[in-house]
Amino acid sequence: MAAGRWRRAASTAWRSLTVWAASTLTMLIMAGILPDFQLQSDTGDSASRIATTAALGAGAFGLLSALVWPLLVRALLLVPALVLGLAVFFLNGALLLFALHLIPDNRGEVSPETAVVVAAVMSAVASATGGALAVRDDDAYRRRLYRLADRRRRAAVGQGAAAAGPPTPGTVFLQLDGVGHELLCRAARDDVMPTVGRWLRDGQHRLTPWRTDWSSQTGASQLGILHGSNHDVPAFRWYEKDTGEIQVSNRPTSAAELQRRAIERTGDGGLLTVDGASRGNLFSGSAEEVALVLSVAARRGKENRSRAGYFAYFCDPANAVRTALSFCAEVGREIGQSVAARVRRERPRVGRGGLYPFIRAFATVVERDVVVAAVIGDLLAGRTAVYADLVAYDEVAHHSGPFSRDARKVLERLDRSLALIEKVAEHAPRPYRIVVLSDHGQSPGETFQARYGLTLQDLVRAGCGLPVPRKARRTHSGAEARSAVRAALRRPVEEPAVPAPKGKQHEPIVLASGNLGLVSFPDVHHRMSKEEIDARHPALLPTLANHPGIGFLLVRSEEHGAVVLGARGAEVPLADLADGQGPLADFGPGAAAAVRRTHSFPHTADIMVNSMYDPVDGEVLAFEEQIGSHGGLGGAQSRPFLLSPAELSEPVPGGGELVGAEQVHKVLRRWLREEHGPQVPLEDPEDSLPEVPGVASFVAGPPEARDDSA
Repeated sequence: MAAGRWRRAASTAWRSLTVWAASTLTMLIMAGILPDFQLQSDTGDSASRIATTAALGAGAFGLLSALVWPLLVRALLLVPALVLGLAVFFLNGALLLFALHLIPDNRGEVSPETAVVVAAVMSAVASATGGALAVRDDDAYRRRLYRLADRRRRAAVGQGAAAAGPPTPGTVFLQLDGVGHELLCRAARDDVMPTVGRWLRDGQHRLTPWRTDWSSQTGASQLGILHGSNHDVPAFRWYEKDTGEIQVSNRPTSAAELQRRAIERTGDGGLLTVDGASRGNLFSGSAEEVALVLSVAARRGKENRSRAGYFAYFCDPANAVRTALSFCAEVGREIGQSVAARVRRERPRVGRGGLYPFIRAFATVVERDVVVAAVIGDLLAGRTAVYADLVAYDEVAHHSGPFSRDARKVLERLDRSLALIEKVAEHAPRPYRIVVLSDHGQSPGETFQARYGLTLQDLVRAGCGLPVPRKARRTHSGAEARSAVRAALRRPVEEPAVPAPKGKQHEPIVLASGNLGLVSFPDVHHRMSKEEIDARHPALLPTLANHPGIGFLLVRSEEHGAVVLGARGAEVPLADLADGQGPLADFGPGAAAAVRRTHSFPHTADIMVNSMYDPVDGEVLAFEEQIGSHGGLGGAQSRPFLLSPAELSEPVPGGGELVGAEQVHKVLRRWLREEHGPQVPLEDPEDSLPEVPGVASFVAGPPEARDDSA
């Protein structure tokens, strides 16, 4: 035991000395390069004296960073996240100025602006050196994790908690936003995601596809998964006639309202009510610990703890600088990839200028790093249930395409995050089960506007006999990363105001959610029927239904209750519609049931519009500026996955298909109760899912995705 402690102490001392030496060398090099940075007196010093001065400066800077930095970050916790990220450089520069001031005889002098540059380079070099040593020495890395876990356990004991973690296992739910089932199978087979591939090959995990509701987007799926109900969420954004407001899933006020409605409907808080943590999500699941959660981002004061997760990451100056540098590198990478796509004249393609490079960098670097760090903290703290959303792939795939090289690189990085969390879980104070899932997939295809030269709003206005603007206004994007950026900057998510009626012409409100469109008439306070729409605008429904970019329409009918309209005058009562028939023939199993469920919602739009779907190439046409989209029916967007440890019970006992986010919630709730876990959220004797006759569940994916190597 004593020999082991001596070896660990020697290894720690060696790494510290190596990092100190690297920082000293960096300071010497920077002093030789930068004219206004010196490490000697005005009369000159010997080389050994200059080296000693550099060593003292590097040591003082490292010590100040370790002692002062956590206090500075905690004091600045209320500063918006992106502002704090930029302030990292200036705070580090201030620490370096103070460190040089401590050197005797004033031998260390540097201008404030140069101090920022020198401090950033020194922190980056120190971080890279420490990281390289940890990578090369797996035992040292494991020992460090043991120390972190032991430190937390000792702190818990000091607060009166048990010395060891509970014997029952905890569960970590990691959501890979936008990664479809077929895509995951392909990534595991091609070794793009080697961690996932290893889990499947070794039989450690079971892969199960599930089917979303008609609204295949994060707002509906995650609300159903975390809170057990996504009733009355017809799309990513929709107009509510009774309040005159547009609800947007990634707007903090809307997210808070949707969460309130779900809790009221189900009668319990959510999946994470007992000792839970919610990280990077739209909704909290009623967790006690939250970070980057949109539904609490609108709160003010102490009740808003969503940004508290930044402290766990930015308290380490080396991590903060590395993230800031990675952020800048990602911005440059996106600009280069966008220019290359234009030079190669790739099709389809959407605009990727403006603020998008910064939004992408936030999603793929800042959000990922902060969320992963928060999950690691939850593991070492021994929390019972953790649910985290990683939005990086979804954001990049929207603009680069689901199968692009850009998106593939993001999958590789996400897999490394899974591997890191898996390794940390081995050193947690309790055993952990890692469940990976997605909320939806993404379907490729060019935009509706790019193919036909007009937007859905233009087509609706033309069908109503209203003037169509010559230059179509750019549609709003439903990408989830934008909500995280706006929440970090404390900026509201804005939507166009409801137009006021003008004379006898009452303009419709047209909203887009991927390849799902919603048309509402605000001056009519009830959901209009087909007969009423035909009486007001006789050409509207035929114009939409017969357009080649439209797959089908759903409207209320006074005669049939609801009808589905398609091309060439197809009109089928919804009650009589079955899968594979009529306008829904190409949309696969479960389409009719999904449409019927949405029809029952109180806030379903007057006209629900789903774009066309090509079953051969899996393409849809987005009504937003996205070449990888989701939100409606058609293709991979409706087929996410559930990757669960083999020791957990089957998602659907006895075989069958897992349908809808609310059913996924029941599965996750049942898993939390297994192994004598917490009774979250309520005991439900009917948790087991019914079999779906005639539909068999499968594990390895469709025939084209199956491969023994995956």
